Amino acid sequence: MTDNHWELKLNERTEQGNLRSLKTTEGMLDFVSNDYLGLARNHTLYELIKLRMDEVSIPNKNGSGGSRLLSGNSEIYEQLETMLAKVFRAESCLIFNSGYQANLALLASVPQQGDTILYDQLSHICLKEGAWLSKAESVMFAHNDLEDLERKLKLANGTKYIILESVYSMDGDYSPLQAMMDLAEKYDAKVIIDEAHSTGVLGPEGAGWCVQEGLQDRVFARVYTFGKAMGVHGACIAGSETLKNFLINFARPFIYTTAMPVHSIVSIEQSFLYLSRNMHLQEALNQRITFFREGLGPLLETGRNCEYPGSTTAIQPLIVPGNDFIKDVAFRLQEECLDVRPILAPTVKKGAERLRISLHVHNTEKEIQVLLQALNNIL
Repeated sequence: MTDNHWELKLNERTEQGNLRSLKTTEGMLDFVSNDYLGLARNHTLYELIKLRMDEVSIPNKNGSGGSRLLSGNSEIYEQLETMLAKVFRAESCLIFNSGYQANLALLASVPQQGDTILYDQLSHICLKEGAWLSKAESVMFAHNDLEDLERKLKLANGTKYIILESVYSMDGDYSPLQAMMDLAEKYDAKVIIDEAHSTGVLGPEGAGWCVQEGLQDRVFARVYTFGKAMGVHGACIAGSETLKNFLINFARPFIYTTAMPVHSIVSIEQSFLYLSRNMHLQEALNQRITFFREGLGPLLETGRNCEYPGSTTAIQPLIVPGNDFIKDVAFRLQEECLDVRPILAPTVKKGAERLRISLHVHNTEKEIQVLLQALNNIL
């Protein structure tokens, strides 16, 4: 294809009002990041990581030099996987460079030809892409809809895999996990859960929603992400030792990716250790969520240009239909130094465009009140 083709595609996106671009946000109040517990900006954690790096005796501190099957493996990698397996109440864990890579690797390699992957309509794109890369049949079911899932389970062939998220990234709602597990067991299906937005903020030691609900032993595989509430980078898949060995041998995104440097491994280790000693951060986040929800009253009056789905998580969506309108609302908030971003169609379905407001431990009640007042004035 010619350069002109790419220009035409970019022009088309510009005309539709949803051209993406990079921007910096220095000096703005953070209501956009996934740093729910404030660990990405935590100075004490930063110093702990530095101290631990000085203690680590390993020749390739700057970079791993290759995949883990070549030069990238080390004792500290394996020690961290053992530690994470204990945190997540799993038999085994395998570290990946990102949650996107972990989900892609898991779904593209484990289900086989003749199997069926059933994924929630609102699953993250990396889960969908992993399913599409698999040789298994991919089937979508309506969001959190047990009846639709059961209808499709009855028609599914081979080994059945149900793909869920503990907390969905755009609506901030939970999967009905207990009921989903009961249904999966009725049809002998394996459940894979992406815990990206529950890692750190839920469960003992930040072990996520499955562990908090005591359901971890009923789940085939769980994917945990460290670049959100844990404030660092990377991910892991928690499951059986057999699953871990299978992924090491057949998951191409693992086999052919350069391993993360030791600094990333130390950062994950120290982040979980820090959280284990500061579990009050979970309650502090819940207090911010409650304060925001209680302050939403004036916005929910009849005649307002928004709809509130009622999330009880750190992800607080306000539905404001129309790409142009929601972009204008976000721009006006940003003029007030409030970093709130619009989520446009087709990232969400047309008519469900929204502000995706993220709440954090580092958002003071005064800052949240400023945001609420600005929303009240604009909407």
